[in-house]
Amino acid sequence: MQGAGVEGRSRGSPSAMDKADESAKKARLDLPDGHLVKQELVAHNAAAGGGAIVAVAEHSPRAELAVKIDMCVLHCPLCTLPFKPPVFQCKGGHLACGGCLAQQPSGQCGACTDGCGFFDPCPALDAVVSSTRIECPNAGCQRYVTYHEADEHRSACPHALCRCTEPGCVFVGAATDLAGHLSAAHSVPVRTIHYGKVSRFQVPVSTPRLLLVNEDDGRVFVLTVGALGAAATALSVVCARASAATRPRFTCKMWVNLAASAVANGGKADVVLVEMQMRSSTSPGAVVAAGEPTFLAVPQVYLVPGADGGAMEMPLNVRIDKTSPWSD
Repeated sequence: MQGAGVEGRSRGSPSAMDKADESAKKARLDLPDGHLVKQELVAHNAAAGGGAIVAVAEHSPRAELAVKIDMCVLHCPLCTLPFKPPVFQCKGGHLACGGCLAQQPSGQCGACTDGCGFFDPCPALDAVVSSTRIECPNAGCQRYVTYHEADEHRSACPHALCRCTEPGCVFVGAATDLAGHLSAAHSVPVRTIHYGKVSRFQVPVSTPRLLLVNEDDGRVFVLTVGALGAAATALSVVCARASAATRPRFTCKMWVNLAASAVANGGKADVVLVEMQMRSSTSPGAVVAAGEPTFLAVPQVYLVPGADGGAMEMPLNVRIDKTSPWSD
């Protein structure tokens, strides 16, 4: 009877140890492959409305908690910039980043009046700084990046906003929205293209910009036209997106044939051609063709009269290729 009673309690009333074990199992996050990930704490950026993820236990099961954190905890009090490991702390509890520490006389804390404020590494804050991440504010990105790298990521993010540089225009939006805006509000001509295929169209020398929209993915490219002195016209093309190296990567080949030379040379026309690694810009309307690292120079003799007999035009051939993606 006594044994049965013990057995009954074991089945009906779990012990404290059993409850603790069961609670630990509930907190565990099993990934599809059976691996476990470390526990993390999610903290919101009070100013930007984003979130920060702070690791709290290396060997704990993963659990996310939305909290708010004072931004000054993550910034050096001397230079006010975000902390980057290694972070240093003096005996008086004052913090300094590596750059500010190098500027302190004899490596001592200027805030400590006794002159004994020597700095030592602060591995605890290093761990917080290294694992604190916030959500990118660019719509469509949905990535969390290390807090002290957030500014760098925002400028390199493929979803970074583009700006219209028409005089007096304050439009700011995604690259795809910029294309519609330039076409509707500023009458910028639009042409459709396909990756890996040659597109042929007449470009008036009086047209400062031409939008090339890829029908496969909606990517927007801006062809810029400008005078190159009195002897030639310059053309260049950029991708409307963040200016840093983001994926995918594009190359462009542009050329214009001299039609008048084909008859004299047995059907073979002279040609001016350029092949370029395409740059990106969040303000493509401000790009000056002749100011780009690579551009196509089209001599006046290559121009042909427009269909209506008006402005001279360039019989342009363009091919844009999407190459192997760069790593983020």
